[in-house]
Amino acid sequence: MKSDAVKTGMQQAPHRSLFNALGLTEEELHKPLVGIVSSYNEIVPGHMNLDKIVEAVKLGVAMAGGTPIVFPAIAVCDGIAMGHIGMKYSLVTRDLIADSTECMALAHQFDALVMVPNCDKNVPGLLMAAARVNVPTVFVSGGPMLAGRVKGQKRSLSSMFEAVGSYAAGTMTKEDVKEFENKTCPTCGSCSGMYTANSMNCLTEALGMGLKGNGTIPAVYSERLKLAKHAGMKVMEMYEKHICPRDIMTSEAFLNALTVDMALGCSTNSMLHLPAIAHEAGVELDMELVNEMSARTPNLCHLAPAGPTYMEDLNEAGGVYAVMNELSKKGLLHLDCMTVTGASMGENIQNCVNRDPQVIRPVEDPYSQTGGIAVLKGNLAPDTAVVKRSAVAPEMLKHEGPARVFDCEEDAIAAIKGGRIAAGDVVVIRYEGPKGGPGMREMLNPTSAIAGMGLGSTVALITDGRFSGASRGASIGHVSPEAAVGGPIALVEEGDIISIDIDNHALNVLVSDEELEARRAKWQPRTPQITSGYLSRYAALVTSGNRGAVLELAKRG
Repeated sequence: MKSDAVKTGMQQAPHRSLFNALGLTEEELHKPLVGIVSSYNEIVPGHMNLDKIVEAVKLGVAMAGGTPIVFPAIAVCDGIAMGHIGMKYSLVTRDLIADSTECMALAHQFDALVMVPNCDKNVPGLLMAAARVNVPTVFVSGGPMLAGRVKGQKRSLSSMFEAVGSYAAGTMTKEDVKEFENKTCPTCGSCSGMYTANSMNCLTEALGMGLKGNGTIPAVYSERLKLAKHAGMKVMEMYEKHICPRDIMTSEAFLNALTVDMALGCSTNSMLHLPAIAHEAGVELDMELVNEMSARTPNLCHLAPAGPTYMEDLNEAGGVYAVMNELSKKGLLHLDCMTVTGASMGENIQNCVNRDPQVIRPVEDPYSQTGGIAVLKGNLAPDTAVVKRSAVAPEMLKHEGPARVFDCEEDAIAAIKGGRIAAGDVVVIRYEGPKGGPGMREMLNPTSAIAGMGLGSTVALITDGRFSGASRGASIGHVSPEAAVGGPIALVEEGDIISIDIDNHALNVLVSDEELEARRAKWQPRTPQITSGYLSRYAALVTSGNRGAVLELAKRG
């Protein structure tokens, strides 16, 4: 056992004295030590139930012959952090979570781990840690929130943000907004649409790191407690069979995850997180693959904000495994990949039928023949940019319009809500990238304001920042290189015509190469907005969005 390094032999007598201080018995110390990484806190709605999940995991581990020991991981609520300086501290926690979990797992020599995350950066951060530590590991999330109901219709957090825009446009009253406020988020759990948290929990199943239902069983269902107990039992099976995360998270597993991503219409944040997780697993996930995968993968689901269905509906329809079973009919998956069940992905999904073709379209009758995400390139994004194609109105798949340029999110929101953005405009928000923000803020407030003002099918938004999974419309993010390092987005001027052609994967500013070079010669780096604390260290180490915004040590001379 790995944990023998801290509990066996005369040299470890001092260590055992500290285990005695914890109240652990000799019987417990003779068993494998299983770290339960708990993301429980009282500020994130998706995490307020995780104490119950953790207790269920502990029971499962103990029933299967392990000794469960809990330690914490942090999490930021993206919704509460949205629209102010707090959003700078969202993406950056992914690396804090990975680093701190690595520290705890290796410092205490755990034999196995069960990760209990739920929300946006928490899931990828713990997947990154699992790949680094590489001991038997199972994931069980806290589960999605049930959809709210307002005036007889299902609603979610994106509806709430858009309601604020509708109020600014004069199409909603304060009383209307108050009703949304009180009803859109009715239970604990990760927000009820296919936003980032639910995207990553579903992709954890597709990667093979979570059990069936990990991404879709609602947080308030007792079935999730059963899932947590089974996760605790399963990690002990993995320990006995010596199955570790890098045995599961192979290059083929990441291709499966990308395929499922396209079919589900996941958040564009998955295009940051999958490359970062792959990087930790020793797999190079080239963003150029995305369009190739999209070209052959049908989009089978239109979950909120792309459509009127929610996570609870996907769960009832058969969940992620039912989607994967549909995809397997066209030979789109690597079915021999190992999973945390100890069986192959093909064995896992073979009897998982689609119970609702209105929620999961049959593979023969998809929403579209191409996947939910597209990667764009051009003189405005020489490396890449990303858009959630499945949430773009058909008339905006190809668009040309004048640039309305803003150097921060706040200025753009003021212009949108002030009625200074017109149909046809292309809103450009720059210096919000990983380095420039720093922290690559999500632009849910401006996209929701655009939608709420009734401009969602006529106005595009382009940024070197990123978007919440709750954003919809022609919202193009992760523009790389970012403005802070002199990317072409820094050279765009008010009124420049920007051309968007999503079907042909193109993003260009219609300015000559000579003019761009002349502007570049005059460009000066922007003064850093934050010069102390964690964000300044993050800005010094973070790479571009097209590389997953991973951290790299500065090169030494």
